[in-house]
Amino acid sequence: MTPDLRYYKRRWNESRGDDFARWGASDWYFEVGPDGWPVRQLERYEDGTVLKYDTTHVEDEYGGLSEAALDPAEYQVFAISSAEFDTIWASEALNR
Repeated sequence: MTPDLRYYKRRWNESRGDDFARWGASDWYFEVGPDGWPVRQLERYEDGTVLKYDTTHVEDEYGGLSEAALDPAEYQVFAISSAEFDTIWASEALNR
């Protein structure tokens, strides 16, 4: 774990609103660098779909690593431990 990294989990209770809206609502997990930009991101949808992005897999036909820095003041309420993030990251296989 790098001390400057932060970890968040945020629930989105809405669908994507696109061709993949049938996937349902989702939980988003972020590993964020000191500059606020996501380094790793995992999206887990209600239907079981999992999308994973990092600096080696920035985007695909379903989405991509966030294109904006996350505001630490806004996201503090969603903070999780690095252990929780790493457990989810390791246990969830990319399935799209």
